[in-house]
Amino acid sequence: MTPHEPKLRVLIADDNADAADTMAALLSIYDYHVAVGYSGSDALALGDAFHPRAVILDISMPGMDGCEATRRIRQRTWGRSACIIALTAWGDDDTRMRAELAGMDFYFTKPIKADALLEVLARVLA
Repeated sequence: MTPHEPKLRVLIADDNADAADTMAALLSIYDYHVAVGYSGSDALALGDAFHPRAVILDISMPGMDGCEATRRIRQRTWGRSACIIALTAWGDDDTRMRAELAGMDFYFTKPIKADALLEVLARVLA
C-alpha cells in the first residue's frame, strides 16, 4: 500500500479488550485505519461515526451479541455494503448458521491466522 492509496477503515468489536486491542495493533502495522469497541452497542455507535468498509465482530458478547449487531449494521446506510467478519471462539454449525443468517460475510474461529484475515481485508480494499 502506498501513501496515496486510501486506507481501509476496519471496525473491531470484541468484549475481550486484549483480543480487540491486539487485533487493532496488528492491522495498524499493515496500515489499516482501525476503530475498536468492546460491545455490540459500541460497534453501532463507532460505525455510525467511522463508516468502516470492514467490521470484525465477536459473536458472543454480553448485551447485544455479534449477530444482533450485524442485523442492525445491515440496516444502516454504511453497513449495507460493509464486509462483516465473524471472529469467534464458537465453531459449531448452529452458530455459523446464525452468523450467516444475520448477514455476516465471513466466519473465522479463534485463534485466526493473520494471513487469512489479511487476505479477506485485501479483497475488500481491491
